[in-house]
Amino acid sequence: MKGSYLKWKGRFLWLAVFAIAMGFLEAIVVVYLRKLYYPDGFSFPLRLMSADLVTAEWIRETATLVMLAGIGVIAGRNGLQRLFYALFAFGIWDIVYYAGLRILLGWPESLMTWDLLFLIPVSWLGPVLAPVINSLTMILMALVFIGRQEKGFYIRPGLSDWVLIISGAMVILYTYLVDYSRLLFESGALSARELPETSERLTEMITTYIPEQYKWTLFIIGEVLIIAATINVLIRSRKYSRDETVN
Repeated sequence: MKGSYLKWKGRFLWLAVFAIAMGFLEAIVVVYLRKLYYPDGFSFPLRLMSADLVTAEWIRETATLVMLAGIGVIAGRNGLQRLFYALFAFGIWDIVYYAGLRILLGWPESLMTWDLLFLIPVSWLGPVLAPVINSLTMILMALVFIGRQEKGFYIRPGLSDWVLIISGAMVILYTYLVDYSRLLFESGALSARELPETSERLTEMITTYIPEQYKWTLFIIGEVLIIAATINVLIRSRKYSRDETVN
């Protein structure tokens, strides 16, 4: 590292500071939303937001992801570092977001409390514990992969590793999307013709639906696939020779 460019520990520190600030900012935005839509406290069944507010939420969520990805690109010195710095920032942001809500609203009551996680492309539902575990996994992977690489180890996930990581992520994503997607199918909202009664049926189903059972078995399978890939990469890691670089 030459000049004034931060060393990797300093980059992690400032990424954490940035993500903590973003997490509290996100929590405060949600405080405003819940004061408007859930003045007596957030709980299921959901109350529908207006179409323009849903659009604003999509834009806000997209902007948040772009900001987290952008800070990862700025911090990283190669493709692997850019990805995992972004995931590190995402993990810190997500955990601090829930900590901020707990401080400001006294919510969630527990880690098993259900939450509306995202709205893109459809609503994601799950207990708070699930995204917290995902976030801790991302933080750990970033610290291990980047830290080990910066200490002179050759860290490069192979095709089989990426298959495991992406497969695990898709399995976990399914556990978040399955509830709301099922409502869309059952209401007929995904059919070729959109009828007024279909919209009314979907509205009724959403505003009366209370999630009860999360697919923890699938979630654990997804986490195991990701962790298995991480361990496999670390087992194959080796020290750089003198003429090799991390770039």
